[in-house]
Amino acid sequence: MLAYIIRRLLQALLVVFVMSGLVFIGLYVVGDPVEMMASPEATQLQRDEIRANFGLDRPLVEQYAIFMGHAVTLDFGRSFLTGQPAMSLILERMPATLELACVAMLMALLVGVPLGMYAGLRPQAPASRAIMTGSVLGFSLPNFWVALMLIMIFAVQLGWLPASGRGDTGGIGLSLMTADGWSHILLPALTIALAKGALLVRVTRAATREALPQDYIKFARAKGLAWGRILRVHLLKNILIPIVTISGLEFGQVVAFAVVTESIFAWPGMGKLLIDSIVTLDRPVVVAYLILIVFFLVLLNLVVDILYSVLDPRVRLTGAKA
Repeated sequence: MLAYIIRRLLQALLVVFVMSGLVFIGLYVVGDPVEMMASPEATQLQRDEIRANFGLDRPLVEQYAIFMGHAVTLDFGRSFLTGQPAMSLILERMPATLELACVAMLMALLVGVPLGMYAGLRPQAPASRAIMTGSVLGFSLPNFWVALMLIMIFAVQLGWLPASGRGDTGGIGLSLMTADGWSHILLPALTIALAKGALLVRVTRAATREALPQDYIKFARAKGLAWGRILRVHLLKNILIPIVTISGLEFGQVVAFAVVTESIFAWPGMGKLLIDSIVTLDRPVVVAYLILIVFFLVLLNLVVDILYSVLDPRVRLTGAKA
């Protein structure tokens, strides 16, 4: 197990190194950040001075070497626009994104797994057909359209929920600690949960249909066990691996790429910061964000793999093979 974890962490470092180089080159090719920082009336001398102050007058390879040399000490430089440390800007936004992702995935799991199990247990029932039709719509409709419809219905027409912002965080930086915070997080979380829940419905249904004909289910029924116990102990336990896999991947995707939802609802998370930084060619923030996200996704996948061995004793993580 330890050898496996160490190997995965080394792989993460290699991925981070390659990805950071590609992003650094991509942002260098796209445009000159000095054009964003300098005023339109600035002279060429002033532009050259800005370029020298940020080290942008040096060759690209040297700029990247300097950046990675500082990154080893967790110093990712300062934002070109605000002058604040790049990682500090990202970490300030991280709690908002994490709580949005957690609430959205919790909503998706609480709805998607039971509905998927029901559809798998009774595939011919009219309710099951309605569930599967709804799941197709859930992950087919664009997020931005769903978000706009939710705002139109619940914020504009009914006036039940606010359309933007994070609300009161209770002084500790978490919206979940206040009623006002909950009212603000519900719509963006629901926007994400509809798509993720629809995917979980289909995954759970497929896993349920695959597990029902297995011998351990037939044996449990032959022993006369209560149907509820069979579902909780035998069926659910054996379909958790695909559910955990999809949930882990989708949670990482929400944390990394909830850009559209955060932008529409003006949710002050990392995704909105990323878009703003790309638009302004704020290279330190973009590269630092992607390095953090890649490392987070690798760790998340590692946690999912470890959960496999907990859920299914037949799964073994060794240093030789994953």
